[in-house]
Amino acid sequence: MLKKPLINNQIRSPKVRVINDKGEQLGVMDIQRALQEALQSNLFLVQVTTKADPPVCKIMDYGKYLYQQQKKEKAGKKTKVELKAIRLRYNISIHDLETRVKQAEKFLKKGNPVRIEMQLRGREKALQTFAREKMSKFLELLRNDMEIKIEQEIKRQPRGLTMIILKVT
Repeated sequence: MLKKPLINNQIRSPKVRVINDKGEQLGVMDIQRALQEALQSNLFLVQVTTKADPPVCKIMDYGKYLYQQQKKEKAGKKTKVELKAIRLRYNISIHDLETRVKQAEKFLKKGNPVRIEMQLRGREKALQTFAREKMSKFLELLRNDMEIKIEQEIKRQPRGLTMIILKVT
């Protein structure tokens, strides 16, 4: 949620540093004079920061300022990257492997890293070389369509094998 800045008569500081609508500094002045300057320009006096002493206020269009702040907040939320997982089985068919490759491509194109998991059960755990070959085949199919980077090599886990890949940008 966007915290709304103080405007005009809401500003309680006796002296403020004022910046006009063109970005030029008008200097430190008392609040009444700053309000008069804003009124003459038919704009608002908006407190931009409270951390400075005296606080910095800018003469500007308040609606436009709120819009720009909302736009910045939305842009910050878009950069969320999530680790996606693709599960393979020991005796997966080639067609199913191709389907998983297409799904991994979608995730990678969106910029998400992908963890490839191969579950091994019972006797399958003893035949890890075959499982590694299946994972290598998966990578080979994926590399035919796009350039990828292996972030984490094939690693032995209690329930099977995993690896993490990224799209090269």
